[in-house]
Amino acid sequence: MKHDDHGVIREQIQYSHEEGSEPVSLEVLVRGQGPLVVLIASLGRGAEDFDDLGGRLAQAGYRTAAINPRGVGRSSGPPARTLADYAADVAHVVRALSADAPAILVGHAFGNRVSRATAAFAPESVSGLILLACGGQAPIPPHAAKALGDVFDEALSPEDHIKAVETAFFAPGNDPEVWREGWFPAVAQAQQLALRASPQAAWSGAGEVDIFIVQAVDDVIAPPANAEALQSAYPDRVTVAMLPKAGHAMLPEQPDRIAELVLQGLSRLVLRKP
Repeated sequence: MKHDDHGVIREQIQYSHEEGSEPVSLEVLVRGQGPLVVLIASLGRGAEDFDDLGGRLAQAGYRTAAINPRGVGRSSGPPARTLADYAADVAHVVRALSADAPAILVGHAFGNRVSRATAAFAPESVSGLILLACGGQAPIPPHAAKALGDVFDEALSPEDHIKAVETAFFAPGNDPEVWREGWFPAVAQAQQLALRASPQAAWSGAGEVDIFIVQAVDDVIAPPANAEALQSAYPDRVTVAMLPKAGHAMLPEQPDRIAELVLQGLSRLVLRKP
């Protein structure tokens, strides 16, 4: 356990998938006291994306735990084979920090897939989901898919890279400079390989938990049709809140409104607990 100067406790949580295997060691940024809310970041990005939201939720009476995925910060481990391995990471964090109670998971972009996989494969660890920039149901337009790939192309010039970030992640008029840094191409590649090895039917429905989706109006990577599809498939479990003037990045684009909506979602999910 390590404290920093901003009220964050950096926990290091370790486990092994099986006897004799390389251990997984996860760096988790923990804030506050109260019911546990686990924060899971976007493709090829880390826990620091949640610094603002995690602080706000902690002030509102929650204990937040933002996970650095394998390969980011002090997190390490063997390559994940499927989303089930990333789900196991999340489940072990929940058990380590909240042994007697499940957690609500907040998953952003790729983290929404990990969140749903955790609810499907480790349901005892999850009491509800909040999905930010929820994708996986509708295809990505070709120009957006190219920009997303370019974001992780280390051969691009800084100018071309930030243009790709702007195209893939930010709504018109929003400044992509806040996400110039913080990209981990090797981590993104490992996550994409695990995703491709995971049958969508096994995780997409998120088990039986209730889901609160925050969907950005201007998201070209996860267009609103994704949230509409999930709500149509699971009308009794899925609630959708639309977020204008935001794209796939969402968190740095509309931090005040994101915090308001996530707190609404938390209240709703807590009230609907059996």
